[in-house]
Amino acid sequence: MGTPEFAVPSFINIQNSNHEIVAVVTGMDKRRGRGQQVTETPVKQAAKSFDIPIIQPESLKSEEFIETLSSFNADIFVVVAFRILPRSVIGIPKFGTVNLHSSLLPKYRGAAPINWALINGDKETGVTIFQIEPKVDTGDILLQQSLTIDPLDTCKELHDKLSLIGAETLVKAIDDFEIGNLKKSKQDNTLATKAPKIFPEMGKINWNDNAEKIKNLIHGFSPFPGAFTNFNNKRLKILRAEYIDDSTNQPAGTILIKEKNRLGIQTGNGTLFPLEMQKAGKKMLRIKEFLNGFQGNIGDKFIS
Repeated sequence: MGTPEFAVPSFINIQNSNHEIVAVVTGMDKRRGRGQQVTETPVKQAAKSFDIPIIQPESLKSEEFIETLSSFNADIFVVVAFRILPRSVIGIPKFGTVNLHSSLLPKYRGAAPINWALINGDKETGVTIFQIEPKVDTGDILLQQSLTIDPLDTCKELHDKLSLIGAETLVKAIDDFEIGNLKKSKQDNTLATKAPKIFPEMGKINWNDNAEKIKNLIHGFSPFPGAFTNFNNKRLKILRAEYIDDSTNQPAGTILIKEKNRLGIQTGNGTLFPLEMQKAGKKMLRIKEFLNGFQGNIGDKFIS
């Protein structure tokens, strides 16, 4: 059971293993873009090349859907980036339902664990395979795999790395299920942190924050929805950055350095160096390309 690109490596790895996928459950086809073309989910696109039933339910609680699931006599349900399942679905298979989550639970329970790991400046994250219970992200841990976060990782890179590591860990967990080698462990609820959904307005850069905090916000919101600032009353997005701790007495947001391929901006503490930027309605540009048409000069200010 899965819908977005994150779930595709898991589908492929299970399909290539010695386990049999008897059905795929994914989201509904949707109309997207200016032409309102009907678009299939990435998981459906991946599954279509195999002779596997594909189910796209409107309601997860409908009797028809539950009867269809039961008819496959699956040993286990595997969930990767899907919807919250009702109790009536979770308990159908013999070994229950397991989920791949993109954090080291109980840290970052919720919809946006990858974003929040970056926003909070974590040095390490990982994936967790856990047994689903009715309360979201609270079930017994079956297997975990950690990953060091690279300083230049944005949400896109970290997403892709975790989807691959998660797919490998998931198959190992299913293997262990089969031979009875799994050791379940309870989550320590006192250590739980939340990772709620992020919204575009949360990506507004406050130049009075220190450079490291701003860089973390930028990477946690990149590539979408994008951390943003204003220059000459026009919105700009910064999608990747690095920083140094050196500071001056200039006001936060002031351009300190403007060279052919480098832009330095004063923060509340430290200097931020954007590496990728984007004007409203335009494509992302690396900093050298962006500076070719940028009218700002040393002493000008970005506005929070």
